[in-house]
Amino acid sequence: MSDPTEDAAYAAFAEAAWNRHMAVAVLLTGDRHRAEELLQDCLVRLYVRWRRVGPTDPHAYLRRMLVNGNVSWWRRRQRELPTADPPDHADPRSGPYEPHEDLRRALLTLPRRQRAIVVLRHYEDLTEKAVAAALGCTVGTVKSQHSRAMARLRTALRDNQEAAR
Repeated sequence: MSDPTEDAAYAAFAEAAWNRHMAVAVLLTGDRHRAEELLQDCLVRLYVRWRRVGPTDPHAYLRRMLVNGNVSWWRRRQRELPTADPPDHADPRSGPYEPHEDLRRALLTLPRRQRAIVVLRHYEDLTEKAVAAALGCTVGTVKSQHSRAMARLRTALRDNQEAAR
């Protein structure tokens, strides 16, 4: 892309969309650092395709890129071999408690497709039809997976509340 007006339009879009799509990426990945990496990669790929995407809905295109990028990362990770000495990680309980931490943990227990459906339906406030289009599945699949996901979330949140007592 070499047209200064298109560059400016892309820069304005990326700046305006960062917070919105960063939150979606965090909910999809469950990790802020991984979410930043995912969003940056998707924005770079979007820049290359900006001329084709510009007149359509770039938010929907970027959202689809985030979901697909997260699935690709998850699939690559499944092929990695575990090591005998895993790296040290900080204790997750050592940081300050976030008000929605229980919900975030419960979301992480969902399978990736159910998590994507819940995030797109409730956080992005998309219709079932729009979620189906974003994930490349039928509306019926979205409905059934959403129902199962909500049941699992209710159970996980109830278990967390009972454990906290």
